[in-house]
Amino acid sequence: MSANANPADAASGAGGRTDRVPELGCRVIDSLAGVPADDWNRLAGTEQPFLRHEFLAALEQTGCVGEGTGWYPRHLLFYAGERLVAAAPMYLKTHSYGEFVFDWSWAEAYARAGMDYYPKLVAAIPFTPVTGPRLLLDPHLPAGPVRGAAASTAMEIARRVKASSVHWLFTDAAETSALAPAGYILRAGCQFHWRNPGFRDFDDFLDSLRSKKRKQIRRERREAAQSGLEIELLTGADLSDAQCDAYHDLYSSTYDRKWGYPSLTRAFFRTIRQTLGDALVIVLAKNRGRYVAGAHLLQGQRRLFGRNWGRSEYHTCVHFEVCYYAPMEYCIARGLAVFEAGAQGEHKLSRGFLPVATWSAHGIRNPEFRRAVADFTRREQVSIRAYMEEAARHSPFRRGAAADGGIDAVPFR
Repeated sequence: MSANANPADAASGAGGRTDRVPELGCRVIDSLAGVPADDWNRLAGTEQPFLRHEFLAALEQTGCVGEGTGWYPRHLLFYAGERLVAAAPMYLKTHSYGEFVFDWSWAEAYARAGMDYYPKLVAAIPFTPVTGPRLLLDPHLPAGPVRGAAASTAMEIARRVKASSVHWLFTDAAETSALAPAGYILRAGCQFHWRNPGFRDFDDFLDSLRSKKRKQIRRERREAAQSGLEIELLTGADLSDAQCDAYHDLYSSTYDRKWGYPSLTRAFFRTIRQTLGDALVIVLAKNRGRYVAGAHLLQGQRRLFGRNWGRSEYHTCVHFEVCYYAPMEYCIARGLAVFEAGAQGEHKLSRGFLPVATWSAHGIRNPEFRRAVADFTRREQVSIRAYMEEAARHSPFRRGAAADGGIDAVPFR
């Protein structure tokens, strides 16, 4: 695959396991509607629901991305002959909302220099700060060369559409390592994840904590229970459209009280309830027959991913119960190894969530700004690493408790 391949072309090639990269053609499409779900999902696998055709297509079909949203699909498809062998969910962006890798200051610097930072190309899952592959690969292809060629192709496409840059967000360890030698600048971030090394039940988890933290969580769960709210944890098969609508009202209320707008539409939740089934998990709190708080999560093969929360009434500690403790019990019951509760939030540390590095890779076309961004990210990495080390020193776990480690990470550079 040539970095100068015409995105409109589809050259023939060979399939099957090989040590060399076959001649691949690249297409850029503005909708997944024309891509067979089986073809896309063969590359996406089942580890993460966010990468599935059902999830990404639902975003398009229900107006979460597309016209008027600032997220314009420009997915990259790579073919060997007529066979889809690699794909990247990619978007032409006219703002930086919904990415969770914050580059507003970069856009401001571009503006001060009299240049346009937008549009930019972003390989990402909209509104979803979850680490995972951004280039979906046929396992019969040599991953390293294909990743490098795809990275170059994306930069060539950015040049053609006059985008300032290409950003691969929340890349996994293999992609992060491959993008650096392709000329991309690596940027570090930090999240807090909870690990389940095989807890028998929630009390078994509590026994792994220091006494003070154990008492804190028990007190919070007790206060949540004393609120009199009924907590329901429902998966796609158990959810009704009415419950999806009730949750959407709660989710939207968060934005009404703060800022921004609810990116996920009412129709989106109704759609993925049907297409993703039990991968959709919603926790709802009911007060006298009326839903007053809730959170939605998505489940992969080994992980649970917390996404958004909303409420119409305040009740003490119900946020912790709905967003953390009930999902943690769900992970234990289902044997899920990791619970990722979303971006940021060092308040999660005392509740058993430990710091984990996240990574993104940035291709800046302007040489002067590329040097400035590279210098910034180098200094930022020092701060992120120090922050994570300090957070780890405040681990809530008893010495020797098997509750940290085991999560893929790329060493700081």
